[in-house]
Order: sequence, then structure tokens, then C-alpha cells
Amino acid sequence: MFRTFGIIFIFLVFQSCSPRIKTEKSSIAKQAEDVLKKQTLAEADWAMLQKPETLTNTLSPRSDGGIHDFYSEGDYWWPNPKDPNGPYIQKDGLTNPDNFTAHRSAMIRFSKIIGALASAYKITADEKYVKQAVLHLKAWFVNPESLMNPNLEYAQAIKGLFKGRGIGIIDTIHLLDVAQGTLIMSSQINPADLITIKNWFDDYLKWLMTSKNGNDEMNAKNNHGTCFTLQIAGFAKLTGNQELLDLCINRYKALLLPSQMVADGSFPLEMARTKPYGYSIFNLDAMTILCQILSTSGDNLFGFETPDGKSIKRGVEFMYPFIDNKSSWTLTPDVMFWNDWPVAQPFLIFGSNAYQNQKWFNTWKGLEHQPKVNEVIRNLPIKYPLLFM
Repeated sequence: MFRTFGIIFIFLVFQSCSPRIKTEKSSIAKQAEDVLKKQTLAEADWAMLQKPETLTNTLSPRSDGGIHDFYSEGDYWWPNPKDPNGPYIQKDGLTNPDNFTAHRSAMIRFSKIIGALASAYKITADEKYVKQAVLHLKAWFVNPESLMNPNLEYAQAIKGLFKGRGIGIIDTIHLLDVAQGTLIMSSQINPADLITIKNWFDDYLKWLMTSKNGNDEMNAKNNHGTCFTLQIAGFAKLTGNQELLDLCINRYKALLLPSQMVADGSFPLEMARTKPYGYSIFNLDAMTILCQILSTSGDNLFGFETPDGKSIKRGVEFMYPFIDNKSSWTLTPDVMFWNDWPVAQPFLIFGSNAYQNQKWFNTWKGLEHQPKVNEVIRNLPIKYPLLFM
């Protein structure tokens, strides 16, 4: 049994009168496929032409790891003007463009390739998409010469301070589309390859649940704690680890929702940042995707409500007016990328589908579905919602 580092999760059973999840495709889900079909097939055409590129293609001289180890550097850390060769200093919300991001970029590219191919396969049932996806899946998880080691010991390092941090675990949210895409295509993947891919995710889950970095990230009180649980849920769904899926359900009900949200549906720890708009969107996206992944016909997290009235629906209701009319935002604009948000946020499509809210769907439909700004792409926990519907 995996260690939970002393956190006791109380299973709450309060439920609202919201309808249970339906097994047939909903009206909103059908509309979403209509909106995304042309774009998805075009992206899949692009993905069919791409050759595998893993993190072994690039090695940072500042990394303490090897060629198979993922490495990234803390976004908001900069050289100290008073000590240029000394440890970096923090400038919250201000991204240092000189930090090493090649591995993160490679993983995002990987997630887009698998996400597009798996989505196209789901729409068309054409096995050519699976065959192309397997080339990339094997490069990252199977082939000894190019695979990634299943840990994040060296993620979001800080020069002169840390070789890697628990906070860096958020970098692998981009494997969520990969894991779900693999699950969608699993019946057409060679069984031996599928076992090896699942074993990679199983090994990564073990590292997440037993390492110091994993412990630090799991206990984060803000979006990092949300995204840790989200990744555990997404990867455990692929590997069929019900123990971890149950852990994530309990964690959402007993800890994440009650401790991060306040009565009006906002997230105070995100609102207090120098980019309150972007961080509020990001955490709501992550928490809504968590509900989408974990909900079953017998336990619909979209219908869950705490005794004091907190729910994911309350969160969407709070944030929606500021998405529909950004000028109504009451806090100081974000210090960076203020003009690049919002895009077609996952919380809108999953929220509109869960509650069959046509107004929310129409807003999602009219937003940008193919963002070009790297920071926006990096902060989308999933980019292929059809995989999860």
C-alpha cells in the first residue's frame, strides 16, 4: 500500500441532487465533437508527419542528472544583480526567458502528438493514427536509447540552491493527454508494448508516492497540490490502480475542495499571486479535470458538495463572469500574459457538459482553441478534451 505521509483522508458522502453521469454521449459532448473535429483531424495530419523527439535530444550543462533524466528550471528565478555568479533570486510571476525549457517543450510536443492522434482515432477508428502514436510512445517509454527515466528528481532546479524540487512535478501534467490517449488506443496497441508503457507509468506513480519530492508536492496547499492529485488520478486510471483512484477521490472531497475554495467559489491562494487571473483559471481547470477523470456513474464528483456549500459548480459559477467579460475582473491584472487569457478553458467544456449549461458551452466555443503563446499552452493541463468525454 502506498504511503500517504501522515495525511488522514476522511471520506465524505454528502451528495447533491445533480443528475448522475450518463453513459450515452450528451448533447454538449456531441456539440464539442462537432466544434473540434476539423481542427483535430488537421492536427492529426500534422502529427502523422512527426518523428519522435525525446528529452535525450538535449542535455543542459546545469543538470545534475543524466541524458535520460527530465530537467527544467524554476520559471521565476533570475541571476542576482548583486552576485551574478551566485544563487538565483526569485521574481514571482516573472518568467526568466534564459532558463532551460527544452525538455518541457519536448514533452509538450509529445503530448500534442499523442493527443491529436488519439483524438482522431476516437473520432474515426482509423488504426493508422494508433500506429503512428506507438512510435512516439515507444520512444519515450520503451526504447532504452531514448526513454525518459520515470522520475522528476531534477525538475524546476534553481541555480545555486536546488538540483530539483517537488514543485517541479507539475511539469508532467502534459503526460495527462498521453496517458488518456494511450487508454483510448489501448485495444490496438501491441500487448507487450502496452504492458511496458503501463509499467513506466506504474513506476512513475511509485516514485511520486514515495519520494521526498512527491511528498513535498502532494502536501502543497495550492494548485500544485491539485495538480499532484490530478496526475495521480490520470496515471492510475491508465494503470488500473483503484487504490490510488480511491485515494484521489477522498483527497478531492476531504482536502482539496474544502481547504482551497472559499464560500464564493474562489481560490484565495491563487488570487493572492501576482498573476491572480491566470492562476485562478489554472487551478479551476485542474480541479475540474480531476472531477472529469474520477467521476463514475456511482460517484459523480460534479454533484459533490461539502457541508458548507463548496462545489466545483460553485467554482465555475464564480469564474465564468470573468471569462465571459474579462473587463469585470476586480483584481489587479496579471503581471505577465494578461492579454493572452482566457482561451477555451477545460473547466468550461467539462462544466458545461456536466451541468448541460449551453451558455457556458457557447462561451467555450467562441474562445481560442489553438493558442500560440507558449505560456498559455504550458498552463493548459489538458489540450484534447474529447479524449476525456
